[in-house]
Amino acid sequence: MKEDYYDILGVSKSASDAEIKKAYRKMALKYHPDKNPDDTEAEEKFKKAAEAYEVLSNADKKARYDQFGHQAFDGGGGFGGGGMNMDDIFSQFGDIFGGAFGGGGFSGFGGGGRQRVVKGSNLRIRVKLSLEEVANGVEKKIKVKRKVQAPGTTYKTCTTCNGAGQVTKVTNTILGRMQTAAACPTCSGAGQIIDKKPSDADAQGLKVSEETVSVKIPAGVVDGMQLKVTSKGNDAPGNGIAGDLLVAIQEEDHPTLKREGDNLHYDMYVSLPDAVLGNSKEIDTVTGKVRIKIEAGVQSGKILRLRGKGIPSINGYGKGDLLVHVNVWTPKTLSKKQKEFFESMKEDEHFEPKPESSDKSFFEKVKDMFS
Repeated sequence: MKEDYYDILGVSKSASDAEIKKAYRKMALKYHPDKNPDDTEAEEKFKKAAEAYEVLSNADKKARYDQFGHQAFDGGGGFGGGGMNMDDIFSQFGDIFGGAFGGGGFSGFGGGGRQRVVKGSNLRIRVKLSLEEVANGVEKKIKVKRKVQAPGTTYKTCTTCNGAGQVTKVTNTILGRMQTAAACPTCSGAGQIIDKKPSDADAQGLKVSEETVSVKIPAGVVDGMQLKVTSKGNDAPGNGIAGDLLVAIQEEDHPTLKREGDNLHYDMYVSLPDAVLGNSKEIDTVTGKVRIKIEAGVQSGKILRLRGKGIPSINGYGKGDLLVHVNVWTPKTLSKKQKEFFESMKEDEHFEPKPESSDKSFFEKVKDMFS
């Protein structure tokens, strides 16, 4: 089970932005690769802290994490715990180290000589899901056009940066000599440049290729949620790593069921005879049709709750309910015989409204729905 982001940084859920930033900086400095050379355990903690900070420092991502937990980012909001590398951390959060490591930023881990890693661009697609697919989870096969390294493309070490992917500049200031690092302008940080490439490849040695990608979508996703398939974006030139495929969820409307969080609503219309005498009726659910009993004397507006027939919680906390709203259908036209019958019933005590304490008002029913 994945470790809680708040626990990683050692802060509470009510921590302020400043407290979250302070906690991350403390951990990042403690486990920084410059302080812990060749320590894989420290490097892993350094990455975990950056992953947690990437989510908790963003108000929108933090809100999604608080509501849905890690499943909101099984792909979605940031590094996602999968395709994360040191260059990602330093490019996004380098300023948080201040001057603690040679002026901040990514500088080969304080001169350790590690090569800068270039990541390919991400791709974004939208996937439409039926309510049944949302409720049960689904695996989608999606055709994606992505840039891949063209067969026959070869690379050689960049002579400008000697393969480091970055260049350093030393300037004299009133405070002394200052050294700064930046991505190599010749190879754009890749450390390599093209030696040979086929005619159908672009300037970076890449070509467009169509690929079928399998995306596993968990039950309970919500409209607008974004999942990530690691390394299925565009390739990077040379020895870089591929970007990610970001999958945005679009939930389609259901003809008879309406979603509200993890609960579902269904409007059931019953005839006047069925309301008076009772019957059974078949209704839709996300797992197929079910037959429910209509008690004799059922009142219009009554809500029947089918527990566990709603949408599974994305956090794994059980399922919502299906709320069936009873609507007694009053006929608009009657035959002469039918009119005579109802005329004769006007003074009948059985047809006089006699609400009981169990017959709740509309506002009480609405309150119950949200309780």
